[in-house]
Amino acid sequence: MSRIKTVFTQLKAQGKKALIPYITAGDPHPDQTVPLLHALVASGADMIELGVPFSDPMADGPVIQRASERALVHKMGLRKVLAMVKLFRETNQQTPVILMGYANPIEAMGSDQFVALAKESGVDGVLTVDYPPEECSAFNTRLAEAGMDSIFLLSPTTEPERTSLIVKQATGFLYYVSLKGVTGAGNLDIVEVKRRVTEIRKDTDLPIGVGFGVKDAATAREVAAIADAVVVGSRMVLAIEQSDAHSLIANVQSLMTELRTAIDQH
Repeated sequence: MSRIKTVFTQLKAQGKKALIPYITAGDPHPDQTVPLLHALVASGADMIELGVPFSDPMADGPVIQRASERALVHKMGLRKVLAMVKLFRETNQQTPVILMGYANPIEAMGSDQFVALAKESGVDGVLTVDYPPEECSAFNTRLAEAGMDSIFLLSPTTEPERTSLIVKQATGFLYYVSLKGVTGAGNLDIVEVKRRVTEIRKDTDLPIGVGFGVKDAATAREVAAIADAVVVGSRMVLAIEQSDAHSLIANVQSLMTELRTAIDQH
């Protein structure tokens, strides 16, 4: 059983929902990423979504774009991100790590080499924003053969036929984008999110995570009542952006504690 499936199974047995924070690898500095990963786990993260910095993102809003820019100043690339996961794995063998990024760095490395290095590093799942399901079945097969999950996004505008296509290829969990637009945009409509998540559940037994609009503990609590996982990205990255080197870990852990408490009260 994969680490992702194991965590969801354990949480379900406990009547709990997963908290999945997102950070961008290399932000604010490469030396701080692995300590941040451990700090997230220590303050309640069930899984971690680790962003691969990219110069031309299409799904990320301004907060995460700035994080990528800060990371790219330090020459962060896919190989360095995988090396960070490997270092994290030296002392943490339980917490799933999901890479979120774009196809270009994977294509530049070569998908076969990427899969091999990701497996060796201890990656559990891959979410590639711009790999359409119609074109990535071979890549998904290679991931599956290496024991890694293929995570897909579903949005408010995803048509039923396309939802069915995505559900057939997805493993691990499905990531429902709670609003139209980029990460961190607008306020989510919790009634509409509930309606869409209910619809998606008719097509799949996979857990469903919700993100892109979770801005605070109150929103996290509402989402936890609907979904199997709450993904917090822009708000987490904003906490990093607003911290200095001395307050970074404390500020991130404070936010995580608020979110963890709220989610457990759903």
